[in-house]
Amino acid sequence: MSSQKLKESEIQAQIRDYLRWCGWFVVKIHQSLGSYRGIADLYALKNGKHVWIEVKIARGKQSDYQKRFQQDIEKHGGTYILARGVEDVEHLGDGKRQMRIGETEKKKARR
Repeated sequence: MSSQKLKESEIQAQIRDYLRWCGWFVVKIHQSLGSYRGIADLYALKNGKHVWIEVKIARGKQSDYQKRFQQDIEKHGGTYILARGVEDVEHLGDGKRQMRIGETEKKKARR
């Protein structure tokens, strides 16, 4: 299933699961009363490296608040990624490639 056909929440879950598989500590950020407006969807930490990840579907656009949050993070030397699928964070995986949906089932069927 391509990232275009997935809901944003499903893409977030795929990215979260992939990064956790690669050893990252990942937190889903929930926007609520009193939160920093425009805060990214995911926060990831590994070996002292911090990454903020905003997830959008293929045609999704950042709000002005999300753009301001990105500017604030980058101004302070942080890493911010606008991700539309796991492929946008694979470079964080230390060489681990994501397992494509159905790959495990295909391997089992060949046995």
